[in-house]
Amino acid sequence: MTQLIAAFSLPFNGIILIFKPGLRRYAVIPILLNGLLYVGVAWVGFVYFDAFMARHLPQGAWWQYLQWLLWPLAVIAYLLIAFYTFTILANLLGAPFNSLLALRTEALLTGIAPHQDEPPLWRTIAPAVFGELRKLAYFLRLAVPVLLLFLIPGLNVFAPPLWILLGLWFLALEYADYPMGNHGVALGTQRRILRQHRLASLAFGAGATVLMLLPGLQLLAMPALVAGATKFWVRQLRPRDARAGVNSQPGGASRAGPAG
Repeated sequence: MTQLIAAFSLPFNGIILIFKPGLRRYAVIPILLNGLLYVGVAWVGFVYFDAFMARHLPQGAWWQYLQWLLWPLAVIAYLLIAFYTFTILANLLGAPFNSLLALRTEALLTGIAPHQDEPPLWRTIAPAVFGELRKLAYFLRLAVPVLLLFLIPGLNVFAPPLWILLGLWFLALEYADYPMGNHGVALGTQRRILRQHRLASLAFGAGATVLMLLPGLQLLAMPALVAGATKFWVRQLRPRDARAGVNSQPGGASRAGPAG
């Protein structure tokens, strides 16, 4: 239970980490990207939702009351879209910066500087984006059967909890990939490592979910989750010999390097 509570709190610990000296400059761009996406989607929804309802709903006093009911539903729909669509998009755009943030966070946590120079940003873009697309393909492979389950009478009662569990699992995989990817750990191996810590991984995903739903703090979510996942890797996920200090130098293998 202590480990589960610790894993749940890691996303919030990440907020503290990203404001530490040496990490702030690596968190600025992910915060700006996250903020622009959230604000942009909220602005589009606010501006065009009334026009959408006026065009597609019948006119009349009774339907005016219905619009007040649809606004809360629209907010809920926005949160769901932001959760799954724009979270993926934000990480796709911020992947190169997130990798560097994970690299520097690990150096801060271990006290061991990377044994090789930080790679130029342009060299990290293609591997980082390719890694994000692979994670998206993995998520869709699991998400499509669960979404279809919503359409099957009787079995659809199992769909909501499965969808929630899938979301928690994907968030753990999404952000743990950054520190593990810096060590050249392949996506399949990452899934195996997280399965070995399944409950802690789901607890991390639950903490990430709560953080992403908190107004204001959600703008800090992406870099905070990267930093929190890096702490998850350093303290619990990486091999025991690495935690003891053997072969534990962060950044030992970049995303562009061979997969372990």
